[in-house]
Amino acid sequence: MSDTTTKHSALEDTQAFLLATSFCSFAMLMLTHLGLITGQTAGLAVLISYISGWPFGLVFFVVNLPFYALAWFRMGPTFTIKSFVAVAMLSAMTLVLPSHVVFANLTFFAGTMLAGALIGMGLIVLFRHGASLGGIGVLALYLQDKTGFRAGWTQLLFDAVLFAVALTVIGGAPIVYSLLGAVVTNLIIAVNHRPDRYTGR
Repeated sequence: MSDTTTKHSALEDTQAFLLATSFCSFAMLMLTHLGLITGQTAGLAVLISYISGWPFGLVFFVVNLPFYALAWFRMGPTFTIKSFVAVAMLSAMTLVLPSHVVFANLTFFAGTMLAGALIGMGLIVLFRHGASLGGIGVLALYLQDKTGFRAGWTQLLFDAVLFAVALTVIGGAPIVYSLLGAVVTNLIIAVNHRPDRYTGR
């Protein structure tokens, strides 16, 4: 991440954060409109909002709070502060956006594919500017440092439990579409987030 935090100006970071959080907030609006979820911390926040009736933006902001201490020590202060700002921006946008956008017709397939793609692209933009949107990834890296348990397995196990619980809340068909959206997001990140391709490493 160090190469991405030194070559971008404040103006470039601001533009990137606005673009990335706009992508992701619009994606979350589509997912919640359809009653779907996504993976990681955002998925947990969506599920809690469905069960409690609390706004996703508020839940997402609160759910991420415990992870900033880990991020500070594991990823450094710059990454932590940028991630806090990105989460706060996304939380605010998801609270405001529903009063500006209403879907007359949005199919499960279109909503799933578009939301998955927008989240993937939004996360790539944030990664390139030294930030993220979630705490589970930081926790996974922390556990890997402390125990040797691979971070990818931690994230996979978290999502498996999350989707299993969500199955009892939103039902079978929405879970299938939710999984499809998560696959789209992860494929976009896997194919396009290649630091070696852009930095020469």
